[in-house]
Amino acid sequence: MDLWVVIPAYDEERSIGATLRRLAEQTDPGFTLVVVDNGSTDRTAEVVRSFAAEHPKPEVRIISEPEKGTGAAADTGIRHAISAGATHIARTDADCLPDPGWIAAVKRSFDEGLAMVSGPLRPRTDEFALKFWERRLLPAVISTAALFGRFRPGNQDPLALGPYVMMPGCNFAITADLYERAGGFPRSRIEEVHEDRALVNQVRRLTTAYGLRKDMTVYGSVRRLRAYGLVGTLGWYADHRYTPEVIDIRIGDLK
Repeated sequence: MDLWVVIPAYDEERSIGATLRRLAEQTDPGFTLVVVDNGSTDRTAEVVRSFAAEHPKPEVRIISEPEKGTGAAADTGIRHAISAGATHIARTDADCLPDPGWIAAVKRSFDEGLAMVSGPLRPRTDEFALKFWERRLLPAVISTAALFGRFRPGNQDPLALGPYVMMPGCNFAITADLYERAGGFPRSRIEEVHEDRALVNQVRRLTTAYGLRKDMTVYGSVRRLRAYGLVGTLGWYADHRYTPEVIDIRIGDLK
């Protein structure tokens, strides 16, 4: 298994260092990391290069994708990995902290026969002092969105071989073969299409070898929840029924 991890990154100089350090602390160091600089205007690329110079493991590559959008950046990174020999790809985001056993859990999932897999998304506690509702409500928001996804009309595909399963792009892994057969992430902006949902629905037409694993945990930022509020965040994940004026929320913008 030749596993690569892809991280799309846009103006993440404040957050990506912690993500890189957590990946360097994985119990299983057998992977290659590629960061896709998605037209950043800050020091994101410099932070990644400095980290790579100081940490021989994992191998870190940085590439560029000028077309703005998490879908475009993630697709570029995954296709770069596949062209370099990756047989399996995992993705997280530049504001996330994978659990130290995340890589090991990803590999176990593939060994068990899954071709696409995701796991729990929990709130980070290191960015700033979390309010009680932020600690409690992020899992609830995700569970509500997942339940909504099961029943929403857009996911009721008569050609699907299995049920819809919510798989956030920040905690996601797939085989190279399935990614290519499914057509990959749509090369879209986050405010246009939730690229993770689109790919899940493409995969559902091809196989039932996908699912969730409880031991594959990633800790995600609550910055969107704090900026949008509970109702706004739920509306954002429900097909952008709420779209804020400022999409790209960064830690420095919040109190």
